[in-house]
Amino acid sequence: IQSPKIIISASGMLSGGRILHHLKCFGPNPKNTILITGYQAVGTRGARLLNHETRLKIHGEMVDIRAQIIELTSTSAHADYEEILE
Repeated sequence: IQSPKIIISASGMLSGGRILHHLKCFGPNPKNTILITGYQAVGTRGARLLNHETRLKIHGEMVDIRAQIIELTSTSAHADYEEILE
């Protein structure tokens, strides 16, 4: 039985690393939420999820993503205009 959890994982555009294992394991469950923060380049898994694609190729296998996808645009790894001027 899987208990509720929050996983914070790197790989900003869902291109590699542990996030792929998390997507493969937790992405198919519609009870889960994937929160995407930051910029997603065109053609990346992150951008495809934000464009409502429901199947991603992960480790050579097509995975159905049924989790809710939410984009949080208020965070970024880059400084904004005011921060640069300071």
